Amino acid sequence: MAFAQLHRDQPLGDINTTPLIDVMLVLLVVLAITLPPKTNTLEYPLPRPGAVPKEVKPVRNLLTIGADDSVSWNGDKVTGGELVATLREASWQAPEPQLEFAPEPEASYSLSADVLNVVKASGVTNVGFVGNEQYRTFGRHD
Repeated sequence: MAFAQLHRDQPLGDINTTPLIDVMLVLLVVLAITLPPKTNTLEYPLPRPGAVPKEVKPVRNLLTIGADDSVSWNGDKVTGGELVATLREASWQAPEPQLEFAPEPEASYSLSADVLNVVKASGVTNVGFVGNEQYRTFGRHD
């Protein structure tokens, strides 16, 4: 009380934090009550002892475009219609086989773009580009 009597002519400048602490403690208790109890279970089907998993080997198909504008599927030349049918058949397989696209350096750019559009339209999603390392020095003049 002595402090209050000494500074009677000035208002108190301190914030009363007691109500703020009370509200914080009430919110903490409400949060602790509403949290669900912790469980130590995991719902996951584990493999049975002695069961051997099936080995899945990815099938890889090579799609190339030659310098003479020939399109080849795994080394066999194909026409546009055969390519569409083969790509649709590949897209329906489970798991989908990987399609490796490897045009030759002298291959037509427009034909390569057309073949990629056919691949995209067929629904094949597992596509990779191989042989790109041969173009690593493209545009460099030593």
